[in-house]
Amino acid sequence: MYDLGDLVEMKKPHPCGANRWEITRMGADIKIKCTNCGHVVMLSRQEFEKKLKKVLVRKADAENSEKSE
Repeated sequence: MYDLGDLVEMKKPHPCGANRWEITRMGADIKIKCTNCGHVVMLSRQEFEKKLKKVLVRKADAENSEKSE
């Protein structure tokens, strides 16, 4: 589904214009950081899953592709 370090897209874009977020903390709450302006938002897991549109880049996939090159 999603994990720490993944880049995700939310349903609504951030006011700075970007719609790409990095997951920086996971637990009962999930902390995400805007990749454009660096703004940090903490959401409950339930709220995060409701607002999540899709996972853009999985951290594990990105690391595997770097190792194979």
